[in-house]
Amino acid sequence: MKQSLFLLSIFLLISACQPMPLETLTPEVPPTLPFVDDNVVELQEIPLGIGYGVDGGWFELYFTDPAHPDADSYRNGPDTQLAAAIDDARLSVDLAVYSLSLWSIRDALIDALHRGVQVRLVMESDNRDRDVPQELIDAGITILGDRREGLMHDKFVIIDRTELWLGSMNFTIGGGYKDNNNLLRIRSQKLIENYQTEFDEMFVDDHFGPDTVSDTPNPVIFVNGTMIETYFSPDDGVAEVIVDLLDNAQESIYFMAYSFTSDDISEAIQSRARDGVIVAGVMDHSQVASNQGGEYDVLAQADIDVREDGIKGLMHHKVFIIDEEIVITGSYNFSRSAEERNDENIIVIFNADIAQEFLKEFQRVQAQTE
Repeated sequence: MKQSLFLLSIFLLISACQPMPLETLTPEVPPTLPFVDDNVVELQEIPLGIGYGVDGGWFELYFTDPAHPDADSYRNGPDTQLAAAIDDARLSVDLAVYSLSLWSIRDALIDALHRGVQVRLVMESDNRDRDVPQELIDAGITILGDRREGLMHDKFVIIDRTELWLGSMNFTIGGGYKDNNNLLRIRSQKLIENYQTEFDEMFVDDHFGPDTVSDTPNPVIFVNGTMIETYFSPDDGVAEVIVDLLDNAQESIYFMAYSFTSDDISEAIQSRARDGVIVAGVMDHSQVASNQGGEYDVLAQADIDVREDGIKGLMHHKVFIIDEEIVITGSYNFSRSAEERNDENIIVIFNADIAQEFLKEFQRVQAQTE
């Protein structure tokens, strides 16, 4: 009996030491499990003329730099990396984008079409009649508008079903060069399946906003040891997900918010601050000034270090950094419209290296307020 137990212990020890596959779907893992990747990744800087970029192998992460002295040239920002990726497309490019005015993306899409690549777009109808979308339509590219009161507010691109681009950055001159934004490139087949399902739901099935169902095929995945959760709004109850993550913060919460009117998210932040968690945030000045029901004054009155941004453009991030290990990012503003009406997306990334890059961006944005 003792020998059997000894052999069983050895077997379990050996099994636990087996390397994890590059990407493993683990649906039984609770969506808010506080798992953080312990792998040490040496990030390589990606040189940009305007902006910041790092390469982590399975991902690339970019930030805009509206304070750069040459930002008004509207050249050599993160959009050039996306345009280059579209230039390499051989089969398909699918975009879900709120607004589009960047010449680099326009030219790359038209060139892709001329190479025989399938190019499809879903877009906020209110922005479909602008110059660049009309130039794409005239070139023969199909753009489907959402045709409803809520917003098609996503900003993601799927290229050849092998790479995904997402974040807070609209593919506009303002988004790329005047506003603070982030853009992620991720290579993960299971994550792409999630976003392809969402795209097809809009482009193929013509379902937008509340006229959708929660059918994300891989809500929790692992990529190179990093856990990533995917959520879409309004079907996945994103506010509750964010509140649960904030409720579990042990040391710090840093946030960058364009529009912030969610009482539930604000109350979760205040609760953790009362328990001694470090909390600091930056919010967009124009939204603070114009939003009714905004949370800026509420948080400031709670003695939380919250500041208005200091650039002429928009502080357009929608980011939480929790315990310097977990990042929430995507298109989702912390508002009722994002929760109940708009087409939105977020990912939750449990990776300390990525969190550190977002923390650097937070520090840059916070420094601009001084």
